[in-house]
Amino acid sequence: MIARDDLLEQLISRKHNDMIKVITGLRRSGKSFLLFELFKRHLKSEGIDDRNIICVDLEDRRNRELRDPDALLKHIDSRISNSGMHYILLDEIQHVREFEDVLNSYLKVRNADLYVTGSNARFLSRDVLTSFRGRGDEIRVYPLRFFEYFSALPKGTNKEEAFREYMIYGGLPQVAKMERREQKEQYLKNLFTQTYLTDIKERYNIRGDDDLSELVDSIASNIGGLTNPYKIHKTFKSVKGSSISANTIKSYLDYLQDAFLIEKATQYNIKGKKYINTPAKYYFTDVGLRNARLNFRQGEPTHLMENIIYNELRSRGISVDVGRVTINGKDGDKKSVRTTLEVDFVCNMGFKRCYIQSALTIPSPEKKDQELRSLRMLNDEFKKIIIVGSVSPTYQNEDGIIFLNIFDFLLNRENNLIM
Repeated sequence: MIARDDLLEQLISRKHNDMIKVITGLRRSGKSFLLFELFKRHLKSEGIDDRNIICVDLEDRRNRELRDPDALLKHIDSRISNSGMHYILLDEIQHVREFEDVLNSYLKVRNADLYVTGSNARFLSRDVLTSFRGRGDEIRVYPLRFFEYFSALPKGTNKEEAFREYMIYGGLPQVAKMERREQKEQYLKNLFTQTYLTDIKERYNIRGDDDLSELVDSIASNIGGLTNPYKIHKTFKSVKGSSISANTIKSYLDYLQDAFLIEKATQYNIKGKKYINTPAKYYFTDVGLRNARLNFRQGEPTHLMENIIYNELRSRGISVDVGRVTINGKDGDKKSVRTTLEVDFVCNMGFKRCYIQSALTIPSPEKKDQELRSLRMLNDEFKKIIIVGSVSPTYQNEDGIIFLNIFDFLLNRENNLIM
């Protein structure tokens, strides 16, 4: 059993808050396990009687009658048998028609505390904001973070070998349990095409899926690179003669984000203190799915490590942008020139901020200077960090810039090293 203590703590901290706790995230990322195993075990450890824990798995065909909203209401009402607090745990709520009305019906029941999971084409990210009229409290579940994945491996496992495996196959819990490489690869490939893309096509009635599939491949090939719908449109038109418009590509990118497959990191002009909406970067929620989409042919550890760092930051509840620094100077002929440098991640959490560069290796002084250059241009008091993909010691240089090895970052799940 893989512990997910941080997610469990998020649920525990929201108990009795008079809101509907909505657990969302990528399909097969562990939402049901969090609710029905970990959270239920917590309730029982607190002395809650089984009679006061109402669990309904709506994906189970045995409960198909409860997919009717009135039948589900009647069932829950019949289980609220005393004046004590009742914990209502509903898995895959999207199977119920008019589920919003069912859940909202219990908001004024003083001894009812609601927790639901939702996924697939009928219950995506934006639904949480619109369906519950401000009464939904979202808990986002990501695939296993590296420290969760590593904690489930046999004692004495080499962390560098574990990281290489994680970089290839990602952190979906079911994949982490598999031993054979062929089994992992086939599972990830099938999951992408038969579940995730099918969900999107069903929800948005997409009949021809060639453009959607090729868009996914394009994004998968370009993680860590800036792009925008118009640039992709031009590529599609010139390379494959596609007539798909930039607006349709933008819609498809939105669909992929709503399905929790990818996330968008917007550019931020650090010195100008303003956002630049396009171009942007897109990262996969799970790198194993990204690799599966490319048939495990494009390893690109530099970009995969960057994607993993991004996912770890987001899992910690940190807002992440792509930093841009513009420098005005003179060339050899004393003509004015403008140079734009990139900071991989501008990380914000409340009033705290830090800047992060991702560097798989720093093999030479020239490479080191390249990674340092943009950070040296930032004249503020926030932490400046280079995360290095090795076990080299973490240290701070004379400029106050921290060189943090990837394992100190990933295996210390607190934010105090970076924020």
